[in-house]
Amino acid sequence: MNHSIHLTINGQTREVVLDDPRVTLLDLLRERLDLTGTKKGCDRGQCGACTILVDGRRTVACLSLALSHDGADIVTIEGLAQGGELHPVQAAFIAHDGFQCGFCTPGQIMSAVGLINEGQAGIDPERVREGMSGNLCRCAAYAGITEAVIEAQETLAGAGREKAA
Repeated sequence: MNHSIHLTINGQTREVVLDDPRVTLLDLLRERLDLTGTKKGCDRGQCGACTILVDGRRTVACLSLALSHDGADIVTIEGLAQGGELHPVQAAFIAHDGFQCGFCTPGQIMSAVGLINEGQAGIDPERVREGMSGNLCRCAAYAGITEAVIEAQETLAGAGREKAA
């Protein structure tokens, strides 16, 4: 039995027909929609490499059934930059060497964006580390990641103040 769902992925409305109701959001993105920036790490929800934003909230795509997200607004790493300009979190990761091998980087960046959007980042390094604790980095680039999140938080907060003025 086929199931049809509608998703908005990176600003583009998509209708997807699922032939198996057990397809995860991760497998749908990577295998059916060729959005391979979202990584398959542990496939058990423990590493955070598959973190994406669903309706603005951080979600590990490997544990989310695609069928349960009919009508959702999804943002992956491929949809973060706008008009050829990096998102402030992406720019901060580069500036602070927040990656080494790069495998976890898309999930780290998406988690950081979610953390900031949820108002949970702040500028306290311990708070940032706690908020990002669901994302593992095998290369141990945590210091750069923490600095990047704090810088991006400050940049985005400053941009918000400029828009309000």
